[in-house]
Amino acid sequence: MAYAIGHISGCHLNPAVSFGLVSGKRFPIGELLPYVIAQVIGGIAVAGVLYVIASGKAAFDLSGGFAANGYAAHSPGGYSLLSCFVAEIVLTFLFVVINMGATDRRAPAGFAPIAIGLGLTLIHLIGIPVTNLSVNPARGTGPAVFVGGWAIAQLWLFWVAPIIGGTLGGALYARIFESGITMSQTPVSISTKTAAASD
Repeated sequence: MAYAIGHISGCHLNPAVSFGLVSGKRFPIGELLPYVIAQVIGGIAVAGVLYVIASGKAAFDLSGGFAANGYAAHSPGGYSLLSCFVAEIVLTFLFVVINMGATDRRAPAGFAPIAIGLGLTLIHLIGIPVTNLSVNPARGTGPAVFVGGWAIAQLWLFWVAPIIGGTLGGALYARIFESGITMSQTPVSISTKTAAASD
């Protein structure tokens, strides 16, 4: 997706990444709310498409969770609320740092989507057993809307933790890795380089 629409919108389809890009001074705060609204609508729409496909199987049952994010009894591995909260913060933090680094003007051009995609794959392998992995509030919202009940009740964590992690990742990358660089080295705008995350 980053190669397909990165040059159009920056391809951040994730509110946590958008918050990170704002805190990292890569994205205007005035565009944050419209992006987040579009991201959430997209997340719900995609979950709707998946629901139509999955419900075509006779044995399909939403009580199986529909890959909704959860903690405690609804964590795939039975992880506690605290464990899930920390995992979502840390994994989102790392994801935004990967995004910021891969799209830095000093990074090799044209490879950002590869680095971001591989980073996201690794993050999923780590996080799916813990929470079904969100690191993306829009992704977390989509299935929760269809599952309802416990998934809606636990959705707060999958907004709060990724936004904290994303905001910290963007701010710290800008503060640590971009402070003191010359104008010729400043990061390229999200709108002009295929870059940000697709999840």
